[in-house]
Amino acid sequence: MAQTARPVRCCEISHTAAVEDYLRTIFKLAGRKLPVTTSALAEQLWVAPPTVSAMLKRLEASQLVVRSAGHAVTLTAHGERHATGVTRRHRLVETFLVQVLGLAWDEVHAEADVLEHAISERLEDRIDSVLGHPTHDPHGDPIPPRSGQHVEAWATPLSGVAVGSRFRVQRVADDDSDALRYLAERGIRPGAVLEVMSREPFGGPVWVKVGARKHALGPMLADLVHGEIA
Repeated sequence: MAQTARPVRCCEISHTAAVEDYLRTIFKLAGRKLPVTTSALAEQLWVAPPTVSAMLKRLEASQLVVRSAGHAVTLTAHGERHATGVTRRHRLVETFLVQVLGLAWDEVHAEADVLEHAISERLEDRIDSVLGHPTHDPHGDPIPPRSGQHVEAWATPLSGVAVGSRFRVQRVADDDSDALRYLAERGIRPGAVLEVMSREPFGGPVWVKVGARKHALGPMLADLVHGEIA
C-alpha cells in the first residue's frame, strides 16, 4: 500500500526548532530597532553567549545571516523569508489559542513557541481560514501574509508620548507574561485609548488614565506599549 506523504512545512525540514527560534528572535529584535548581538540573543533565548556564537556560525554557513565587523547580526533575504514564515505561524497559533481555545493573551506566547515548529503548511492554512484570515495577533502584532512581503515596524512607545496626549494602544510586546497580565487587568491592550496624565522625573512612572481609573506604569512597562496619538 502506498504511504501518504507527510505534509511539508513552509520551512525546510533541515531547519530545526532551535534554528527557527534564532531566526524569529533576530527578526523580532530587528523589527523593534534593537541591537541584534550575541549578548542580546543570549538574553532573549536564555542561553549562554558561547551557545549563541556557535549557532550564529551555523546560520552564517547556511547563508541565513551575516555578521558585521561590529558583530551585529542581520538576516539575509533567505533568512528573512524563513523568519517571516516562523513568525507567521507563531502569531497565527497565538490567535487560534485565544480566539478558539479561550486562553488568555498572557498564556499563549510560550505555547506558540512550541507549536510553531510542529504545524504543517496545510494546517497553517486551515488555521488561517478558520480564524477568518486575521491581520493581527492578540498582542497587536501584524501577522505576515503567506507571500512573505512584510515589514516589521513598531509604532510610538508610550514612554515617548507627551503629557496631555490621548494615546491609542496598537501593540504590546509579548515577552513577559506577568507584564501582559498586569496590563490587561488595567484595561491596557490593543484598541484601548489612554490619557497621559503626568510623568514623574528621574526615570519615574508615567501616569495614565483608562476610562475613569488612573494607573502608574514604570519605564519598563511603558516601553512595552506601542501605539499612536488618538
